[in-house]
Amino acid sequence: MRISNPRIASAIAVLLLSGSALQSAHAQRAVVPGTGSEIVGIADDFEDPNWSYIPNDPKSTEDIDENQRSPMGRSTNGRWYEGIKRGHPDIVQRVPTPAGGVPGSEGALLMRSRFTGIPGNPSGKMHQDDFVANVQYRLKRRIDVAEVPSVTTRVFLPPVADWENRSGPHFGFRLALETTAMVDKEVGIGIFKRTTQEMGNEVYWPGMFIEFESKGDDHRANDYAYLRIRSNRRGGDFRGPQITTTGWWTLGMSVTPDGMVHYYASEGVDDLTEDDYITSQFPYDYRAERFRTFFYNICSADDGHRWSTSFIVDDPKVYVLRPKQQMASRNSTSSSRR
Repeated sequence: MRISNPRIASAIAVLLLSGSALQSAHAQRAVVPGTGSEIVGIADDFEDPNWSYIPNDPKSTEDIDENQRSPMGRSTNGRWYEGIKRGHPDIVQRVPTPAGGVPGSEGALLMRSRFTGIPGNPSGKMHQDDFVANVQYRLKRRIDVAEVPSVTTRVFLPPVADWENRSGPHFGFRLALETTAMVDKEVGIGIFKRTTQEMGNEVYWPGMFIEFESKGDDHRANDYAYLRIRSNRRGGDFRGPQITTTGWWTLGMSVTPDGMVHYYASEGVDDLTEDDYITSQFPYDYRAERFRTFFYNICSADDGHRWSTSFIVDDPKVYVLRPKQQMASRNSTSSSRR
């Protein structure tokens, strides 16, 4: 099913260029995600028929009420865990790979939520859940950006009739990066406690969101979807390319030694190429120094009734172009199976 809108392609091109042209002019050459060697044993292909997730509900909602609700959920293969900040999706389930997926794939991962806020206590406001890849802890280190890390994933978008009827973000694919910046620090004790600022380690989360504009809202003529990019130097999201078809898409991000993040996307499951380039950014005006991991967001209205759109992901992979130390890896090949 197609998602149509009379906006012309040239308008999208102008939006993309306005958000990235000045930065890209002085940046290192963008690296296509998937370039180099895949790090073996830290991502997933969901091919194990016994793949399962232990939710350990109720989930964490630290971002809302400072409640972590330990222990955190985790996959039995040790490759995924619940985001301590926002909790995991209500449904995390291995399913048969939808038609048109990566050749040879028999299993993929479905994620869906109804209560994206506090479990059982709907807020009526959009919230999101996190599903985090266990990259940093399985590697026992963070990846320096000098190694040129990148991540790719396949995402299945269901037919438009099956989407949550809500305008706003529905799905996110994001990185966890670190840099050195001014951070808040509490000093003192009790009533004498105060907050100061000093240079320290700052974690931030650039990425891409699948944004939906429902024709049921504001009397739009058509449903419309696009990729929303997080973010520019000022920390503002901006509109990326339009999504004109549902089904399988491939998303990817890379980080170059200058600390810049590069965004790519294409329809289908073929490996990304230079033709799939979207933009290059220094999100929040930060220059990345280290790569921690990647994760997915599932968003919903959190009204206690509507379920989020069911997204299915497959074959996420982490690559490095210039590894600093010996690790289990293999050269990039077209959609290889584990």
